[in-house]
Amino acid sequence: MSETLGGTSGALGGTAEPTDDARPTAARRSRTVLVTFLGAVVRKLGNWMPIAGTVELLTQAGLDASSVRTAVFRLKQRGWLEAQTRSGVRGYALTPAALEALAAGDEVIWHARQPADLADGWCLVNFSVPESARARRHQLTAHLAALGFGNIGAAVWIAPARMLPAAGRAIDELGLTDQCALFTGDHVGGQDLAAMVRKGWDLDEIDRRYREFLTDRTAEADRLAATAFVDSRDAFTGYLSVVDDWRKLPFRDPGLPPQVLPPDWSGPAAVHLFEQLVAALEGRALAHAAPYWSPR
Repeated sequence: MSETLGGTSGALGGTAEPTDDARPTAARRSRTVLVTFLGAVVRKLGNWMPIAGTVELLTQAGLDASSVRTAVFRLKQRGWLEAQTRSGVRGYALTPAALEALAAGDEVIWHARQPADLADGWCLVNFSVPESARARRHQLTAHLAALGFGNIGAAVWIAPARMLPAAGRAIDELGLTDQCALFTGDHVGGQDLAAMVRKGWDLDEIDRRYREFLTDRTAEADRLAATAFVDSRDAFTGYLSVVDDWRKLPFRDPGLPPQVLPPDWSGPAAVHLFEQLVAALEGRALAHAAPYWSPR
């Protein structure tokens, strides 16, 4: 995405990542896994990656070499990567644009870790984009949805107030500043806030996806907790898989205040499980990847 990957709590790439829905599913998966790899591994190993080592590592994760090279080429075309040789090893460095996009994506990926404070209020976006700029209007609504904004009326989108900077960036990037108005404020009356939230977000679908993550990954976490030894290659592929699965989940969830969510909301349990898996796998995964950064 917009979406940092420094420590565990800031490393996961996301909404600002390049997209191209016309590409075949396999190619699209290679691109998404590569972006996950950039955020979860490359940034932690110096913001540079060896091309041969990257191909080898990602083939271990189930991708084919040609699709990895194609995905790297596409990200280079989009200004995310620039060729750079280090110690005689050919590779690519993350550009400032990629680092900024990955950092912005963290704001989405990690919102679920800390629900917004209801007392901080809300950010509202209202826009009036002419028919002649319909494509950019669609881009804007897609950006807002990916950032976790909910649609509560004609051209009116809302999210917790902390989303104001991200909304401003999305609007500026599309050149729509003059057609948009941004507000922050409190809900002081009128329509019930919880009802408005249910109208703006598909809470049932978001909760279903969190529950699906819990169902799919709980046994893995239990196994890791009971195992003293984890093969480093298995740790790497497992880590990349967990992060890639997880980073897609919070895109429709801006980390809403608990007061407006159902009492059995499964987000916190899913977050706890994700953090448990990352804690178990991350160190071993990076230790497995690190040797590929040296001349071999």
